[in-house]
Amino acid sequence: MELLIGRVVKSHGIKGEVSVEVTTDSPETRFAVGEVLHGTQGKKEHELTIAAVRAHKGRLLITFKEIPDRTAADSLRGTQFFAEPLDDPEDDGFYDHELEGLRVLLDRKEVGEVTGVTHGPTQSLLEVTLAEGKEALVPFVEEIVPEIDLDAGTCTITPPEGLLDL
Repeated sequence: MELLIGRVVKSHGIKGEVSVEVTTDSPETRFAVGEVLHGTQGKKEHELTIAAVRAHKGRLLITFKEIPDRTAADSLRGTQFFAEPLDDPEDDGFYDHELEGLRVLLDRKEVGEVTGVTHGPTQSLLEVTLAEGKEALVPFVEEIVPEIDLDAGTCTITPPEGLLDL
């Protein structure tokens, strides 16, 4: 399964740079000089080699070897870049697609299912559909979500009183 790692927002300047909104937690690896990015733009596919990269206002400005000028850079607007997940045995994090579909357990009883993940500026939230059809947002922090067992397909929660009451 390939993951979205970034998308071209717009061109920048006249020398063919593009502004890329990064959606990966490893931009230094994914967007390193010399890396070849696989991008899609509707039905169009691109293979682009990074020639230069620099940070600018919360995004990356990237120059590709194949893009000589602003006109060519403008044509990339909306291109989404995808890559295979990185395999890092020391990383104890989770990808969104691994969390979606997990059964949610409270006091060893199934109370719902993780249906999505929302990423906020300070923390992520698990979108949980409860057994009675209600929806809840559960802060994805260790105090409230102490255990994720991907093999068992479960997510154990210990919410504070009132969190699941709607």
